[in-house]
Amino acid sequence: MESSQMPKVVAEVDELPKAIVRRVVKEKLSRCSDAGDIALHKDALLAFTESARIFIHYLSATANDVTKESRRQTITADDVLKAIQEIEFPEFIGPLKSSLEEFRRKNAGKRAEASKAKELKKRKNDGESSEMKDDGKRQKGASDNEQGDANGDATDE
Repeated sequence: MESSQMPKVVAEVDELPKAIVRRVVKEKLSRCSDAGDIALHKDALLAFTESARIFIHYLSATANDVTKESRRQTITADDVLKAIQEIEFPEFIGPLKSSLEEFRRKNAGKRAEASKAKELKKRKNDGESSEMKDDGKRQKGASDNEQGDANGDATDE
C-alpha cells in the first residue's frame, strides 16, 4: 500500500508542520555534508516528522510525570531538563541549558522594555486623568458662578 493510500492515523492537530521539519532537517544535514542543497524524499520527510512527533509526546509525558512527582500541575523548563535526563539524552542538557539561558536573557530584556512602556503609558494616563479632573472642577466652578449670576447671588465688589 502506498503512503498516499494509507489511512491517516494521526489527527491533523498532532501533526508537525512539514515545512518547518523539512527546513530543520535540511539545515542540519547540510551542516554535516559538503553537498550544498540536500533533497529529501517524501517518505524520509514523513519519517522525520513522525519521529519528531513521537519524541515530543514521549518527552511531554515524561516531563508531566516529573511534574506530578513534585506535586505540581505546571510543567517547567527544569521538569523538561529532568525528563531529558530520564529518557537518557544527557548530551542534550548542555545545549538546552545554554539556549534556555539565552532565551531568558532576551525575554528579560523584552519584559523590561514592556514594563517601561507600560509605566510610561500609566503615567501619561494618570496625567490626563488629573488634567481632566482639574478641567472638570474648573468647568463646574464656572457653571456654579454662572448659575449664581443668574440667581443674583454673585457679588461684584
